[in-house]
Amino acid sequence: MATSRRDFLKLTSLASGMLLVPNFLHTANGMGLLSNTNGKRLVVIQLSGGNDGLNTIVPFEDDLYFKARPTLAIPSGKVLRLEKGLGLNPAMGKFRELHDQGYLSVLNSVGYPNPDRSHFRSTDIWQTGSASDEYLSTGWLGRYLDSCCTTGNSKNTMGIEVDDALSLALKGEKYTGVAVQDVRRFYQASQDTFLKQVAQEHHADHAHENVEYLYKTLISTQQSAAYLHQQVKTYRSKEEYPQGEFAKNLKTIAELISSGMESRVYYASLSGFDTHVRQADQQARLLQELSEGIYSFVQDLRQQHAFEDTLILVFSEFGRRVGQNASNGTDHGTANNLFLIGGSLRRAGVYNAAPNLADLDAGDLKYKIDFRDVYATLLQNWLQADAKAILTGKHSLLPNLV
Repeated sequence: MATSRRDFLKLTSLASGMLLVPNFLHTANGMGLLSNTNGKRLVVIQLSGGNDGLNTIVPFEDDLYFKARPTLAIPSGKVLRLEKGLGLNPAMGKFRELHDQGYLSVLNSVGYPNPDRSHFRSTDIWQTGSASDEYLSTGWLGRYLDSCCTTGNSKNTMGIEVDDALSLALKGEKYTGVAVQDVRRFYQASQDTFLKQVAQEHHADHAHENVEYLYKTLISTQQSAAYLHQQVKTYRSKEEYPQGEFAKNLKTIAELISSGMESRVYYASLSGFDTHVRQADQQARLLQELSEGIYSFVQDLRQQHAFEDTLILVFSEFGRRVGQNASNGTDHGTANNLFLIGGSLRRAGVYNAAPNLADLDAGDLKYKIDFRDVYATLLQNWLQADAKAILTGKHSLLPNLV
């Protein structure tokens, strides 16, 4: 079939949303993708925009907190108390339940040396696992995929991001994750009549090199979309999730996990945390969305006996300044807290001490835990990968975490 310029443009347009799907999503025998691994999976959730950690995990016994935030501080009587003088934002009632059930761990003062306050650069640092003066083109999870996919005779692995674009975190040199926001619509798009005809009738001998690459990607995408669609049909979640895109994405991840997919890494995000102005209401709404969405996700996995092998990491690219600004908000800061949620935590609750508000760096929190030490611990102890081969520099494993 001859390919005109118009046909090529149509092919490019229709397929452009599917080019991120690699051929390794399916296997020839249809069996599990990771039969030679420990079966553990990691779900990473990014709070995009820089979540204010001090109003998420509140140091309600520290007078310096209230002094720095005369109108923005959360009254101690409203805080959902945990331990070590810390408590949750009152909008996070479902996180409090996860804490009380032993499923939540809070790590304070997580960051890195010479922090960057740019959303884009700091996001790159967290997603690549780099130093602040190091620029990498692959993500820490993408390099994990590279490491696992090239080890011995193990079957191919993959990571899935439930979004319309793939984050740098999941991009490796040889293997790359896939971005799919709606599996069913993705499958329907791959079944477009024109695309199916092109895939069936094209001849490699007569195709331009660039056109041939597009053809191969299209055929691979159709196979992968069919595989994903077939897998998802085996399980439809009955858990009641809250309204909103974030909860819907978590439900999609739960369906993929419970359908028997052996993907090791899943990625999702919740945006809107750049709270320079009138922070209180906006952050409370987002934290409630986060808390209730993850709680439903956990209940869904528990019902399918998939929670014990799942670990959830929740992070933001940086925290906020300790002091509030003139607009009842907070500006870009440095170190922050992060959450680990799972049924196999070695130390649930508050992992380390609250930030020291009497010892600041030009008004910002000093980091106590390097985020790459968190990554190394999750890679080595949870996913049973070689953290030294995946992360640059020297990193320590955090004791009694997972």
